[in-house]
Amino acid sequence: MKKILKFVSLQTLFAVLLATALPAYSAVPFINSKNGIPSLAPLLHDVTPAVVNISVQTRSAIEENPLFRDPFFRRFFELPDQAARPERSAGSGVIVDAGKGYVVTNYHVIKDAQQVLVTLKDRRQFQAKLVGTDPGTDIALLKIEAKNLQALRLGDSDLLSVGDFVVAIGNPFGLGQTVTSGIVSALGRSGLDIEGYEDFIQTDASINPGNSGGALVNLRGELVGVNTAIIGPSGANVGIGFAVPSVMVKAVLDQIVRFGEVRRGRLGASSEDITHDLAGPLGLASTEGAIISAVEANSPAEKAGMKPRDVVIGVNGRVVRNAADLRNKVGMMPIGETMELRLIRATKPLTVKVKIAKPLDIAGTEAEIVPQLAGATVANFNAGLSSREKIEGVLVTKVDANSPAWLHGIRPDDIIVGANSRKVRSVQEFLAILQASRDVIVLNLLRGDFRLTIVIR
Repeated sequence: MKKILKFVSLQTLFAVLLATALPAYSAVPFINSKNGIPSLAPLLHDVTPAVVNISVQTRSAIEENPLFRDPFFRRFFELPDQAARPERSAGSGVIVDAGKGYVVTNYHVIKDAQQVLVTLKDRRQFQAKLVGTDPGTDIALLKIEAKNLQALRLGDSDLLSVGDFVVAIGNPFGLGQTVTSGIVSALGRSGLDIEGYEDFIQTDASINPGNSGGALVNLRGELVGVNTAIIGPSGANVGIGFAVPSVMVKAVLDQIVRFGEVRRGRLGASSEDITHDLAGPLGLASTEGAIISAVEANSPAEKAGMKPRDVVIGVNGRVVRNAADLRNKVGMMPIGETMELRLIRATKPLTVKVKIAKPLDIAGTEAEIVPQLAGATVANFNAGLSSREKIEGVLVTKVDANSPAWLHGIRPDDIIVGANSRKVRSVQEFLAILQASRDVIVLNLLRGDFRLTIVIR
């Protein structure tokens, strides 16, 4: 009897600790009404119907290779005449708008998809239509025609702190819906060379292959991240997983719904992280923020009065942690929008408003079609960005929606400055490099104020 009383007291103590340690989540039902023990089951009962499994059908390698589609080639090498079986892969997604049937997932989950099938928790299945993608953040938006859906409400990932409890929900290894739990291990992770715009939430909640596109949920039942990647020597979970924060997801989805794509402009200023050596002379109490290192002539930044050595500490009321964070926030702003920057100049606070501009105008010859990048056209480009920097390359003038070039992540107004480790100075030079390539094309792009790499296989 004493042992039973001891167990009950510990159980009660655990529940009390949860309630006192997490006052912000006091409304969450931690106690399971059936047996009176601490449980996340009531929370999961409400949120898991919004997380879906995604099955993707893509072409097989044989279908992709034009030689295998040649009947003479097939007969010469005695290949079977029957069509190759399409390849299938599995991922996850999250319903973010029940009325419109919007489902968010990762771009890499649906990349090159011929068919996307969404399976709900209640086992209903629907063919999904692609609304739009943003390879730079690895986000894609799908739409299904379905009734009686349940959506997850978007939380504010900027309110997360290291140590906050989170739950990951997805479809690991194609097993079906699975829930794991953990904490936020780190915030603002970047430099992982996973995607172009990196501001990942790191968590130790188990994320495995197939979890991509699934939900990272706080204890309020809000979507705070979309699970995207892991680091592990064997390709499985070792307690280091990454999710795209909900603030970035919302900014991307707003533009995809509005434009069908993300239209990134430019600020016209480059920035650097603030080191301890810089913080002292600048009169800063911390290294938080981004210092402006250069301002382009006639750019939106210059027109707004920004100067080198300005320290940006906030954008539209949100704190700027470092240079990467500033680039991400600027990259999420649509062309033509006005953003408010909080600066520190010579130890004094200052606020400026900057209107995000279009990428640099075309300066060159008539656009040409690129056979290797079906759906894209390019033109010669040669424009000085500032008195200290000059960029040479070719400008992407047009990309047809849902074309192979589009699905690989190439967008209008991208400036291609390199291909397969070679500089690109003209369309003729670019086409020659592509013609010499065999299996893989690696493109180095300038998009707004950001450089990124796209690999095409």
